[in-house]
Amino acid sequence: MTNVPGFPEETGFSQNSSLERDAARLDACVARLGEARDMVSSIIFGQDQAIDQTLIGILSGGHVLMIGAPGLGKSLLAHTLGKVLGLIDKRIQFTPDLMPADILGSEVLEEGIDSKRAFRFIKGPVFCQLLLADEINRASPRTQSALLQAMQEREVSVAGYSHSLPAPFHVLATQNPLEQEGTYPLPEAQLDRFLLEVRLSYPDQDAERRIVAETTRHKQPRPRQMLHADDVIEAQDFVRRLPMPDRVLDTIISLCRECRPESTSHDNIRRHVAWGPGTRAAQSLSLACRARAMLQGRFAPSHDDIAALALPVLRHRFGLTYGARAEGQSVDTLITETLASLQGS
Repeated sequence: MTNVPGFPEETGFSQNSSLERDAARLDACVARLGEARDMVSSIIFGQDQAIDQTLIGILSGGHVLMIGAPGLGKSLLAHTLGKVLGLIDKRIQFTPDLMPADILGSEVLEEGIDSKRAFRFIKGPVFCQLLLADEINRASPRTQSALLQAMQEREVSVAGYSHSLPAPFHVLATQNPLEQEGTYPLPEAQLDRFLLEVRLSYPDQDAERRIVAETTRHKQPRPRQMLHADDVIEAQDFVRRLPMPDRVLDTIISLCRECRPESTSHDNIRRHVAWGPGTRAAQSLSLACRARAMLQGRFAPSHDDIAALALPVLRHRFGLTYGARAEGQSVDTLITETLASLQGS
């Protein structure tokens, strides 16, 4: 990464910047991330894009919503990332009868050796570093909302007391898009907490053949730990310190504003979008572009990063009108057309 002399001039960073002085540590961090990614890819076949996007979400310090048909490796991807990144991972299987206390924890009344009674807080599975919320849309809205404070503030409140969560803390939630009976759609406020919506598709023929061959043997490949929690925190710090070129930042802001019916100049957006991405979407896209640049060993993000991440960052932050749904309009098409118009101008 340091083979490029100096930072791009448009970023405004000089040779004496703190990031330049930490170039050796940055190079080592990028190398470790590459090894971690290769290890995950050796376990999860045919989902390279999903692996990259999920890693980008973690490096950005955010949460990831994974959507895909059953059997595509969503849970395995989350478990493998926890092992490879050296994070304490836990899993919650969301069901209609799951209660908030099953996630956050609860207080129990205990009697000590001096016969005095006192409440003791027993931590729930949310007290980890990588939480797999499996089939999150099967739980009731009350239970889903129990994750809101944890995802945004990295702490939970129980019985009037706040309890801090371990650092780093990330939620990888999964949804099954095929079966909607008995599910509760996530509200917009909670969807907006997810930095990325990662969609897992069916693997191609070669990848599927490799999956079947590798996973039906007597000995299956197991992930090895490549990083520690401190390495992940250091990588997240480097992501926020990467310079952002003004032209890239302007494109991010323009894209988010053009996707809102109140401020757009596009008739399609004005007619088909009920509400568009907010400021948090622009923040998320900025961080994700930085993380992708660092994962690929580059000093600063480019417009290619915006093109690659616009859909997973923005698509779950849209609300289509009833007319748009009746006409068969898709959020992906609207985002792609809006981005193309900005890049062509």
